[in-house]
Amino acid sequence: MGSAFFWGAFGAGALVVGAVAALVVPIGRRALGLVMALGSGVLISAVAFDLVEEAVDTTDDLRGVALGLAAGALAFYLGDAAIDRMGGDNRKSSGGEQADGSGPAIVLGAVLDGIPESIVLGLGLLGGTGVSLAFIAAVFLSNLPEGVAGTTGLTAAGWAPRRVIGLWLLVTAVSAVASLAGYGLFDSASATTVAFVLAFAGGAVLTMLADTMMPEAFEHGGRSVGLVTTAGFALAFALHLMD
Repeated sequence: MGSAFFWGAFGAGALVVGAVAALVVPIGRRALGLVMALGSGVLISAVAFDLVEEAVDTTDDLRGVALGLAAGALAFYLGDAAIDRMGGDNRKSSGGEQADGSGPAIVLGAVLDGIPESIVLGLGLLGGTGVSLAFIAAVFLSNLPEGVAGTTGLTAAGWAPRRVIGLWLLVTAVSAVASLAGYGLFDSASATTVAFVLAFAGGAVLTMLADTMMPEAFEHGGRSVGLVTTAGFALAFALHLMD
């Protein structure tokens, strides 16, 4: 169980690393957009091969996989819509638009973005083979630019550095607990249930990418984000083949 907590904290800890980097070294918007594109490509690969494909390989009940994918997408969509109404719609912006939002909504939004990935990290340890190198790399590389972008925007909106770091530390702690929950709650779950959870996480992550991360990447990175996204996908796929 300690491993599940550690890997959940490690993946989400990239938010803190990104925040510190943004506070110490100013990062241009174009560079930030390209890094977000790289993270998007890595996560797309993780969704395809470490979540949905793994779900299909886990069970013969493809209806459950399809239902999980749809449920995950819908759950994120509805949760994100609720958080947007609370004032957290610009939580990943690097331009300071968070000034019009609320602190609690931004915190809830960051937690919503990270929980599906963290649960899967804990779930992946149940097979006894250890955490997937490709997936932990995907989680880390996608959280790094989110920490940079969110910190840049929050400081531009007037948040004190200590408050920003506190936010990411809170999200990291929640993610570690979510990973632990993924390990503990599904320890004796059926293959069908595990497959559903994997597909659910895949649907939630893919919806998050299309809704928040990729639009921000294109806005700041321009046309080059397509090439960088593909590079991120290829990198993660190579790691997947090495597992």
